[in-house]
Amino acid sequence: MKKAALILISLMLVVSACNTNSKKPMSETKERFVIERGLNVSHCLSQTTIRGEERAQYIGAEDFKIIAEMGFDHVRIPIDEEHMWDETGNKNKDAFQLLHKAINWSFDNDLRVIVDLHVLRSHHFNSDDIRLWTDPHAQEQFWGFWKELSAELIQYPLDKLAYELMNEAVADDPEDWNKLIARGIETVRVNEPERVIVVGSNKWQQVGTFKDLKVPEDDPNLILSFHFYSPMVFTHFLAPWTGALKDYTGEVSYPGYPVDTALFGELPPEVVQKLWESNADWGPELMESEFRKAKIVADRYALPLYCGEFGCFPSTSLELRQKYYEDIVSVFEKLDISWTHWNYKNDFPVVDEKSLEPIEMIVSGLLD
Repeated sequence: MKKAALILISLMLVVSACNTNSKKPMSETKERFVIERGLNVSHCLSQTTIRGEERAQYIGAEDFKIIAEMGFDHVRIPIDEEHMWDETGNKNKDAFQLLHKAINWSFDNDLRVIVDLHVLRSHHFNSDDIRLWTDPHAQEQFWGFWKELSAELIQYPLDKLAYELMNEAVADDPEDWNKLIARGIETVRVNEPERVIVVGSNKWQQVGTFKDLKVPEDDPNLILSFHFYSPMVFTHFLAPWTGALKDYTGEVSYPGYPVDTALFGELPPEVVQKLWESNADWGPELMESEFRKAKIVADRYALPLYCGEFGCFPSTSLELRQKYYEDIVSVFEKLDISWTHWNYKNDFPVVDEKSLEPIEMIVSGLLD
């Protein structure tokens, strides 16, 4: 019996040694990158003019602690080319240092991270002048950025960090996006065959363009992503960047039709046109119908589906926004869709900008 026991102990030690072998294939040791509900942490390394110490002070360890304490499990961190690289393509060291700090602050609070290349000098989702689709040099730069980002971020665990190669592609020809993203995925896969990559659809990641999205057949380490801000007249009411839509200053409501069509006769034609784009009988039933346009594609490829952005500009009542959030999250849960609200603070906040106190009715609508 003693001899048998010694043999068993020896075998156990051998197995233990094998399990701790650093050369063990990554596919055998990694855990899954799993996300459910998160927040975008933007306007620090993206869509802001702040730099230097002001930028460094905008976000800190306390913010990620607050995010975790509210009940979120991940963050999406948008970064812009003009923050991360100068015009000659050299890395801005302070921006990369801040990105690494944000990633580690996230990990300190058990938050997973999606690093999202949000805006390029050659591609802004709200610009009429997009060079990316016609300029081969801009395309090579884009792939080069991801070669550098992959080398920079490969150190982080596969189960804790993922990449989103580009935010809200806006290509007239969906094939331009399909070709660009395919090469982007190939670029990352050279050294990171199992890193999770988030892939969105064309035309602002709308659900309606999923039918045109080409997804690599043999890559299980992808998450398909859409963004959802419908009805825009409600979610972006009075938002100053929305063109003619911002000129409507009447009442909006949710659920149901956001604007009373009886008012249309009193409004300029360009405003009415924008209102018609949003004016439908909005509620969970219509949301589900829209989401299924993306869900059917994700199911076809047996890939997870993720809503990377949604939210309400703080121009409507808290009660209406809370109801909207309750409905949209209920549909996400029904269809097994993970999500990240836009934003943590600033333009679509879930906390007070100064005190960082959670806005209870917003957080309740999202998480309860």
